[in-house]
Amino acid sequence: MTTPHDRDDIHDLVGVGIGPFNLSLAALADGVPGAGLRTLFLDARPAFSWHPGLLLEGTILQVPFLADLVTMADPTSRWSYLNYLREHDRMFPFFFSERFHIPRREYDHYCRWVTENLPSCRFDARVTDLTWDESSDAFLVTHRSSDGTVSSVRARQVVLGVGTNPVVPDPLRPYLEGGGNGDGAGDGNGNGVRVLHSADYRTHRARLAGLDDVTVLGAGQSGAEVVLDLLRHQDGGGAGGPYVRWLARTPAFAPMEYSKIGLEHFTPDYIRYFRALPEARRESLVREQWQLYKGVSEETLGEIHDELYERTIGGTEPRAALHPGVAVEAVERAGDAYVLTCRHTQQDRLFEVRTSAVVSATGYAAARPGFLDGLAKLVDWDDRGRYRIDGDYRVALDRRISGALYVQNAELHTHGVGAPDLTLGAWRAATILNAVAGRTVLRVPERAAWTTFGAPGAPASDPEGNP
Repeated sequence: MTTPHDRDDIHDLVGVGIGPFNLSLAALADGVPGAGLRTLFLDARPAFSWHPGLLLEGTILQVPFLADLVTMADPTSRWSYLNYLREHDRMFPFFFSERFHIPRREYDHYCRWVTENLPSCRFDARVTDLTWDESSDAFLVTHRSSDGTVSSVRARQVVLGVGTNPVVPDPLRPYLEGGGNGDGAGDGNGNGVRVLHSADYRTHRARLAGLDDVTVLGAGQSGAEVVLDLLRHQDGGGAGGPYVRWLARTPAFAPMEYSKIGLEHFTPDYIRYFRALPEARRESLVREQWQLYKGVSEETLGEIHDELYERTIGGTEPRAALHPGVAVEAVERAGDAYVLTCRHTQQDRLFEVRTSAVVSATGYAAARPGFLDGLAKLVDWDDRGRYRIDGDYRVALDRRISGALYVQNAELHTHGVGAPDLTLGAWRAATILNAVAGRTVLRVPERAAWTTFGAPGAPASDPEGNP
């Protein structure tokens, strides 16, 4: 059935997707003095859940707790992490723990607390269509609930925060099981899931820990955490648990850049500099700067080393192997095992790996959601089919559309390495909120870095000439 809507009932802003970035925007929009915005945020899931497949015990957020949903833009907001601690009577335990980086499971719980108490958040609402309604001069957002009810709302402006999709190497795709969302099923032969993305790891970790040999692909934080968890499933003598193999295309298992000056790449200053560069240079920079956003925390690398050290006491060989600089070129099924044809990129040498299971911790990438099909012809895509995005995170649209479409975490190609980083989440949300309101409702800093990224005295402007 379809529920009717009042044609005069138009929201100022509708958000599609409720991950940390759109939730940040929802939280900042709530209670901002004088904002007066009517907002609604929709998500297909039954409740908030942040990377459930990797909410492992002992894992911590890679950014400090101040990079919560609101503090970097509005430290007085009631939706801050510190207020969450107060509401849950955890302020003193947190204080005595002297934590700067918080458990990932608690960050997930904090975000769920916000969604459960923020009236603008609505779950079980899968957006199925987004179109421009000329008669009302507004976007029409159609969504469906799990019971089949179809509803629609209209909005002057829409922000897409639909997240990213799991990425796996092409040779592995025919064997991939699960959807990268924690609900992967068995392979139909009673063997359970054997090839999966790390997003589904927690669901199948017990099964994987009981196998003889598990190969993990990817040198980022997720890959390192899966490797560490599998190593910890080996018994003290090293005989139990799986043999753990870690393969990665990167030339090293390297720590993420975490120096105080190096972190200034995650500031508005660097975004302005990056946006002013030619497109070709931006493309190459994103590839070159992998260690800024794809590296591993120094602590996790240290823990892996410590686990391996324990397993070599008395001359015992560790039941593990670490191979950087390796690309997987082909995969074949061989009974209950998989044979991976690999190439060492620096030596240009081929070798084979036989393994019982593969966990592809190879990251995520932005993808065009299907509900955009009805609007696709009105979007000004770039030559690679990506959004053209201005300094306010506004997507370039046909001039006939008076409304605005914004995106979050889909602008790596235009705004640089800070796009997926939680550090800039509240600042970006405040930037969008100011653009939506048409005035400054939350002040954002003019300068946030000591580093001058461009030539001295050179003006910083984006490709459209905006400061």
